[in-house]
Amino acid sequence: MLDALGTVRDTVEHALSFVPRTVIGLTLIALAIILAFTVYNTVVRVIRRWLAPRFPAALSLFAAMRRVTRFALVVVAVSAVLPVAPLDSAATAIVGKVLLVCTIALIGWGAIVAIEVASDLYLLRFRLDTEDNLLARKHVTQVRVLKRAVDIVVILIATGFALMTFESVQQYGVSLFASAGVAGLVAGLAARPLLSNLIAGVQIAMTQPIRIDDAVVVEGEWGWIEEITATYVVVKLWDWRRLIVPLAYFMEKPFQNWTREGAAIIGSVFLHLDYTVPVERVRKKLVQIANDSKLWDGRVVNLQVSDAKPDSIELRALVSARTSPMAWDLRCEVREKLIAFLQAEYPDALPRQRVVFERQRHESRERFDAPELAPGA
Repeated sequence: MLDALGTVRDTVEHALSFVPRTVIGLTLIALAIILAFTVYNTVVRVIRRWLAPRFPAALSLFAAMRRVTRFALVVVAVSAVLPVAPLDSAATAIVGKVLLVCTIALIGWGAIVAIEVASDLYLLRFRLDTEDNLLARKHVTQVRVLKRAVDIVVILIATGFALMTFESVQQYGVSLFASAGVAGLVAGLAARPLLSNLIAGVQIAMTQPIRIDDAVVVEGEWGWIEEITATYVVVKLWDWRRLIVPLAYFMEKPFQNWTREGAAIIGSVFLHLDYTVPVERVRKKLVQIANDSKLWDGRVVNLQVSDAKPDSIELRALVSARTSPMAWDLRCEVREKLIAFLQAEYPDALPRQRVVFERQRHESRERFDAPELAPGA
């Protein structure tokens, strides 16, 4: 038996002697990668079978880390095989350099995924689909903006370390950490818009002039803050258009935020009517309309004469609602019902244009009439 095994071993060694050592080494590395994938798939099946029924949250966490875990197993497997692989020094150095870069990328990738998982777990306590979601919008905005800023920093640091592993481009990696030399200065000037928006994003996350789902008026357009990225803000306008605004805009220019301290807001309705309008009667009708409306929050309802012009007076009706969309609908409802009330009850109070014509007859003292002709003349 031992003689047979020895014969097989000698035969294999004799056959492998004709195969280049580089091919054998690369084959071992490929087998290590295949083994890593096999182990990963086996572990995934075991976890899904035994962990899912008992710990669904842990399964979700593992699902979020699956790509990073698979990549890490490949790096570990290749690193374990590399010392025993029959490669020459040049090939070993190349593979080792690739493994070093992959390890740096793995660390950066793992950090980004860990930040993503941690932020998602933290935001599970807050819901944006409730009516009073001010606290939730505050935390969601902070976490999302800071997460994107940290992701960019992690990517820059990982890229810098990866570049520093190559001597030919090592100076570019150093320039990512310190703005030294002409290359660093040029890179800093080129990245100035990105850096200004990144800094503005951190300022927005801390001071929060805007939050997710805030109702704002930007550049004369009214809408809601739909998304805050690392460099720009997406404003969903009332007609479903999207307004893309740089982050730095909200730190440098004035804008209106209708939900800065709360979602409730007061809406105004202006009516231009004749001087004969019974203001008190219109005021009572406004109160009745507000009480009958499901959009009114029961806080503010008022009617005042806000202006008097030569041909009409201006009435301003104030009504409050829980959210800005409800306030808009309530304003339209109040305007429509007040106009219908005036048309039915006081049509003369609607705006009218008065034109007075005066005719002055100037009779001359001397009348130039044609003389009467005598008969037979």
